[in-house]
Amino acid sequence: MSAPTTPNVAAPASSTVQTLTIGKAINMGLRAAMERDNKVIVMGEDVGKLGGVFRITDGLQKDFGEERVLDTPLAESGIIGTAVGLAVRGYRPVCEIQFEGFIFPGFDQINSQVAKLHARTQGRVKVPMVIRVPYGGGIGAVEHHSESPESYFAHLAGVKAVTPSNPVDAYWMIQQAIFSDDPILVFEPKKLYHMSALKEPVDTAATPMPLFKSKVLRTGTAATLVCYGPTVKTCLEAAETAAEEGNELEVIDLRALSPMDLEPVFASVRKTGRLIAVSEAPSEASLTSEIAARVQQECFYSLEAPVLRVTAFDTPYPPSKLEEHYLPDVDRILHAVDQSLEW
Repeated sequence: MSAPTTPNVAAPASSTVQTLTIGKAINMGLRAAMERDNKVIVMGEDVGKLGGVFRITDGLQKDFGEERVLDTPLAESGIIGTAVGLAVRGYRPVCEIQFEGFIFPGFDQINSQVAKLHARTQGRVKVPMVIRVPYGGGIGAVEHHSESPESYFAHLAGVKAVTPSNPVDAYWMIQQAIFSDDPILVFEPKKLYHMSALKEPVDTAATPMPLFKSKVLRTGTAATLVCYGPTVKTCLEAAETAAEEGNELEVIDLRALSPMDLEPVFASVRKTGRLIAVSEAPSEASLTSEIAARVQQECFYSLEAPVLRVTAFDTPYPPSKLEEHYLPDVDRILHAVDQSLEW
């Protein structure tokens, strides 16, 4: 697989600035990619006439037709396998997995074909496909509908993974992923799709930041919070509360899960001396584990306290009435900050 470069995504000649939710931004990003290249195909369960269960593909089949927005059978292995065939024949398929827990019937295809074909053919075959994965909790649903399986795929050499936490990233990330020649999973935090509090202006003429770069969202000196996807909003809220108590926290959005850009995290930890990694995934053998390992390796002499983690628990996802206790919240993050500062 090629080095993690950002594909060129040209802005339209005439553009507008619109205030969008994350869900609407992804819809507009898909639309922009389909208008740019007629080889871009959207496929998945109920993505056509219904517009997807979260309405992210709403209106695309009406405007682009049934040959470019395909309603598929309920068979994730078939969706992924068909997309692989399309990709090697020159198309750029975008697969929607309806809920993250449904991706595992297609895991064999992702592991055995999507992630391996480029290396297996010594670079002669490219697999330019995107797998969209709504993930995470907070919608009052049960297991298979609220999980965070991203660590499985970040560990899988041969595919890349990104996750937006805001509408601007959502609009550009989906396009950058589509026009990459590598297979990319886009993990979309479903509880943020239609959250009006996260609406923000999206300028379709702007220059997007590189796809595989993390971003410092808030500067601080007391401790560093590193997060991604659905926990970014929670960490920013925790930082605001901490500031009222006199502790300025630095908040970093990873954005890319594989490959991870940890240089800004290293720089931040060398400044603050403390790190708390936050994720909705269980802690065992996870992305937060990797972050902790690499930070202690690179910043050992800068650390004033052990790297701490605030995650979901190492249990299957609970009934919806318990998910508020299961998922990281502001109080759990601030407790970890206090523990770090007291070390």
